[in-house]
Amino acid sequence: MVNCRKILELYFEGVSQRTISSSTGHSRNTVSNVVQRAKKLGVESLNDTMTNPWLEVFLFPEKQAVEKGYFPVDWEKVHKELQKKNVTLALLHHEYAMEARDGGKIPYAYRTFCENYGKYAKKYKLTMPIRRKPGEVMEVDWAGSTLQIIDRSTGEKIPAYVFIATLPYSQFSYVEAFLDMKSANWLIAHIHALEYFGGVPETLVPDNLKTGVTKAHREEPLLNEAYREFADYYRTVIVPSRVRRPKDKASVEGTVGYISRQIIAPLRNYQCFHLEDLNQQIFEKLEEINTIDFQKRPGSRKKVFEEEEKSYLQQLPQTRYKLAEWKTAKV
Repeated sequence: MVNCRKILELYFEGVSQRTISSSTGHSRNTVSNVVQRAKKLGVESLNDTMTNPWLEVFLFPEKQAVEKGYFPVDWEKVHKELQKKNVTLALLHHEYAMEARDGGKIPYAYRTFCENYGKYAKKYKLTMPIRRKPGEVMEVDWAGSTLQIIDRSTGEKIPAYVFIATLPYSQFSYVEAFLDMKSANWLIAHIHALEYFGGVPETLVPDNLKTGVTKAHREEPLLNEAYREFADYYRTVIVPSRVRRPKDKASVEGTVGYISRQIIAPLRNYQCFHLEDLNQQIFEKLEEINTIDFQKRPGSRKKVFEEEEKSYLQQLPQTRYKLAEWKTAKV
């Protein structure tokens, strides 16, 4: 049995792999394999729960399956396939079982298959089941923090409200500032976001704010009429998040905090006299955010969006939606 814990303990103490090989009695290839697999899986330190048997299963799960006579599962492949539309764990297990039997191997039972994927998802800090598919949802909200524009004639500081739209699958985002949060600017912000993304998602998930939702009902909220017409025109569906349920639009909630740190905070002391100037600064910083590489996954927001998500968006109408203002009046 390979002493994975001892190898990693020595490695984290700065001992060379040659010395580790001599100390543990394992070949240099074995030591290198353990170290490289630990790096790949993000193991940077050890705790008491990481026993040697646990590390063996975590670092080399395919060996455990082969030793027990089961057909090994490529969990990375399962995870990627699960992100596609209409793909479920039941379907993937069926395909896995067919492949195992064709090769004369024993497949895992469905329950065990699901449990093992749950462990994989937990170890990699993933969510299971995956709720978002490419092109499925666009989450929208106003940021809690504001920026400001200076009135050139009076010197008055005018607040600028920041709109944020996020595609949860790729985390690709759109940000723009407006002088108010009224219905007209709410719809204009949506139009600009859809044009920036170059397509329309299946569903829009806004908060229960008055510009989008007239009456927030738990089961069937009443939508603003102009907002409903906008959704009909772009052939999408509006599903407002439930009251006091931030996880319904967790991606944009997280993006709001990130945008506040990366865009709003750096521009808090920026002096500008025109909204266009402020938005130009916002767009420059937004481009940096969308193109910078992820820390814990390959690629960037823009790269993942263009390669994996953009093709799933519906086409934009040939002409832009014309705003309509709805009012209730008494005769």
